[in-house]
Amino acid sequence: MFRGAEIPYGAYWSTPFARWQGSLSHLHSLKIAAHAAKSELAQREISLAEINHGILGMTVPQQQSFYGLPWVTGMMGAEDVAGPTINQACATGARTLAAATHEVSAGLSDTTLILTADRTSNGPHVYYPAPSGPGGTGDHEDVVMDNFNHDPHARNAMIDTAENVAAKYQISTEEQHDVVLRRHDQYQDALANDHAFQKRFMTLPFEVPDNRLRKTIAILSGDEGVAAANAEGLAKLRPVKAGGSITFGGQTHPADGTVGLLVTTEDSAQQYASDTSIRVRLLGFGQSRTEKGYMPQAPVEAAQRALDDAGLNMAAIDTVKSHNPFAVNDIVFSRETGFALEAMNNYGCSLIWGHPQGPTGLRTIVELIEELAVKGGGRGLFQGCAAGDSAMAVVLEVGGR
Repeated sequence: MFRGAEIPYGAYWSTPFARWQGSLSHLHSLKIAAHAAKSELAQREISLAEINHGILGMTVPQQQSFYGLPWVTGMMGAEDVAGPTINQACATGARTLAAATHEVSAGLSDTTLILTADRTSNGPHVYYPAPSGPGGTGDHEDVVMDNFNHDPHARNAMIDTAENVAAKYQISTEEQHDVVLRRHDQYQDALANDHAFQKRFMTLPFEVPDNRLRKTIAILSGDEGVAAANAEGLAKLRPVKAGGSITFGGQTHPADGTVGLLVTTEDSAQQYASDTSIRVRLLGFGQSRTEKGYMPQAPVEAAQRALDDAGLNMAAIDTVKSHNPFAVNDIVFSRETGFALEAMNNYGCSLIWGHPQGPTGLRTIVELIEELAVKGGGRGLFQGCAAGDSAMAVVLEVGGR
């Protein structure tokens, strides 16, 4: 159980997510993270001087990202803020939140800034010297593409883990496509009334800067790259792998973006909240690792561990949001926990708006908070899988003071 750490209501933000090789593909992920964070904090009249710790979450190296969080806060003008850089693949967002919660709960920080940023577009090509190799030649990899396609331990691709789980649970392509259609319908609710739900945490329209962050070169009205879906179109798609069940329609797409959030003490939360009558408490965290090659089922155990940590059971949860790179994730979670499949992921999820890796989970958690706020409060669960057949989960509560 975690006590004393809160998320000030409204003290979080996200850029729109843009499909890879899209409108954000030219931007250094750490530079745009600093640019967006500085602007968003200023809009909320939160002084950089009040931040005494930072955590950066990223999974795709950028030029000079060795300097990590201190470089990002330095670009923002927060010259005295230091902290770690965390990479836990797709669980990075939840892990940064857990780390910030520990920091505040332990009395090491009153106000921790979390910044998550990734650009899957134009991923780096890395060469690893190997003087003992044939002729002195070394090894190399395309960081994004090669790791999508090969887990060095399980020796399979990401899509293979989904196929393994689909076969184990006898999940058909049609059942997956039904979930996709439901998730698209839920996402439309976030776009209603001129993106009213997304504007609760996202500055729209979003001005895309040039790579020097000096002038605007494009305008995004919302997430870019969300493909329209209908039953007829999905039915025409064939599985990506021969003999399989996963189509391109039943999985997410790589994306670019950045998400930020504050974790503070109770007193600071009241100071920074956009609505001081709303309280966001962090109740529990859970991590798991499932059998090799079955990544989409890992969140079930992580969720149970987070519930145990919070002293709750599934019946006490009002809202569930998931990082679901495959539709099979949600189907398995619903079957194993009993939480209604159609009730999960209101207003959107990564299956629809894309997956920039590090920021994905944190945006989902922000949306979880806002959905609960719209409902008038309640308890929410975030759960999501990650590379290495692992997962993380978070339980939080939105209520009054």
